[in-house]
Amino acid sequence: MLASLPATADNSDRFTGTVLFMRHALAPGTGDPSGFLVDDCRTQRNLDETGRRQARAIGAKLAAANLTFSGIYSSYWCRCLETAQILGLGAVTPFDGLNSFFQGYAPRDATLSRLRAKLDSLPRTAPAVLMVTHYVTIEAITGLSVRSGEIVVYDLKTGTARKLALASL
Repeated sequence: MLASLPATADNSDRFTGTVLFMRHALAPGTGDPSGFLVDDCRTQRNLDETGRRQARAIGAKLAAANLTFSGIYSSYWCRCLETAQILGLGAVTPFDGLNSFFQGYAPRDATLSRLRAKLDSLPRTAPAVLMVTHYVTIEAITGLSVRSGEIVVYDLKTGTARKLALASL
């Protein structure tokens, strides 16, 4: 069940000290094809037009909610970078702590170590941070499973997580 949040005129305050983990928008299939190269989108599973529409709609919903992000980060995978860019919420910084370790293309322990260090370094009193990543990364940090385009709100102070119902914004 998705957590519902009360509507406010300015949603920035209620997300202070949190990370919004978003799974990339719809990219049909599972994993990546053989011959995957992180620096060559032609070798990866990518967004289709439905995924691009999904990312635009999510970006519009987040923008309409007047959210302020102190940073927007993305996995190096093309489907994550494209999702983050299509959201249209600000400059996107690639961060290897968000990469997928599903098929061993990134080392699980090292990737999660970098992500945990980044989370530990974020100020607990700053506006939210948006991180566009993969199912396995979100599940490893929050314990929650997500579908394409779903968002999990992770509280940096308590380490608790809940799914965000976009309809509640």
